[in-house]
Amino acid sequence: MTSQTYEVQSADKLAHIPGESGLPLLGQTLNFVYRPEQMPRDLYRRYGPLSRGHVYFEPVVHMIGPDANQRVLTDNTGLFSAQQGWAPILEHLFPGGLMLQDGEQHRRHRRIMQVAFKKDALAADLETMRPLVEQTLAGWPESMNFYPAIKRATLDMAAAVFFGLPLGPQADRMNRAFSEVVAASMAILRLPIPGTLHHRGQRSRRFLEHFFAELIPERRARPGNDLFSRLCTATDDDGSRFSHEEIVNHAIFTMMAAHDTTTSALTTLTYLLAKHPDWQARLRAEALAVGPAAGYESLHELADAGLAFREALRLYPPLPMMRRRSTRAFEFAGHEIPAGTPVNLYNHFSHHMEAYWAAPERFDPERFARNEHRRHPFQYIPFGAGAHTCIGLHFAEMQVKTVLHSLLQKREIRVAPGYEMPYQLVPISRPRDGLPVMLPAR
Repeated sequence: MTSQTYEVQSADKLAHIPGESGLPLLGQTLNFVYRPEQMPRDLYRRYGPLSRGHVYFEPVVHMIGPDANQRVLTDNTGLFSAQQGWAPILEHLFPGGLMLQDGEQHRRHRRIMQVAFKKDALAADLETMRPLVEQTLAGWPESMNFYPAIKRATLDMAAAVFFGLPLGPQADRMNRAFSEVVAASMAILRLPIPGTLHHRGQRSRRFLEHFFAELIPERRARPGNDLFSRLCTATDDDGSRFSHEEIVNHAIFTMMAAHDTTTSALTTLTYLLAKHPDWQARLRAEALAVGPAAGYESLHELADAGLAFREALRLYPPLPMMRRRSTRAFEFAGHEIPAGTPVNLYNHFSHHMEAYWAAPERFDPERFARNEHRRHPFQYIPFGAGAHTCIGLHFAEMQVKTVLHSLLQKREIRVAPGYEMPYQLVPISRPRDGLPVMLPAR
């Protein structure tokens, strides 16, 4: 795939906008990577919804709050490019993924991919997923670090559901490669130096390209009931289908987007239920009422689990920020912003604004039953918004509910008294200590 080119904006052209340049050369990159929850708070307090800055070796503007989210994410004129926005960070590892596409290319690819996320496809995915969930949970000890365990479980589920691969060495090697590619996505040093995150990520990317390319002829000739087979055979209304290169690019990106975000959501929700035993008991009662094996339609009965899932995504959105690049000059907050300017949006900050959320740091799933999230249409965007809304959001909720349904019926979830989860937000929200939990049998 040939990327669109863009010109790095001159800092002088943003000088009329209030803000700060940060450290020499690095600018605000260290804060962007290591303090992503605090940086937008500080910027908003000092400068309001718009400020200039310098991240990943280029000038940027920070557009902060629901109005900024709406201005950028609802544009349908091509003013804000997702491909050009994400390219400096992700294109060396995830070229051609839906998140890095614009315009007609994005619309065409999304139409073809929709077949893999329709109701009948999700119901088939659940039938593959459920026995793997049961098998995994049965093997868990009563004390462990939750994050690495659920990460391995979701990778194994993705190998089976997405690619029809049995658990074993082949799936293990693929899973390690995905982990290295994701870790490399936030590397500050992006040079092909052996031993660096960037080098390991590029090496694993090449492995995955070769791995999936070899599967395509077989799946086109004898498709299975997995997502990869659907990518190989899906067509849009005029009979168009993906090329080999497009299938490989979508497979790698979809695997990353699906398993890492679900792992993050399951981890933070598990922590929150351990800290709030009243909600844990409430979700357990709901799971028991549904019965031991929840089918696709039965998952809709887990309404309280849905509320808790949404609240976990509010408090700890798996992807805490989004990027675009302006293709033309535009105005926001009384300032003109030139063409070619990278734009950073901060959904994590929007999810915690006191102007829109009552006691925003409190775990309160019922705020979604009260429609508190509707005070502004863009205050709550854990799956993005507009044309780039996550195509797999229903799959993610199905997987989270399936794991919770089984886990809560069989185990208690506890953490040590006084424990507070230390977490990092980039590249995906996760606990720094792996989240040590106790899971005694019921």
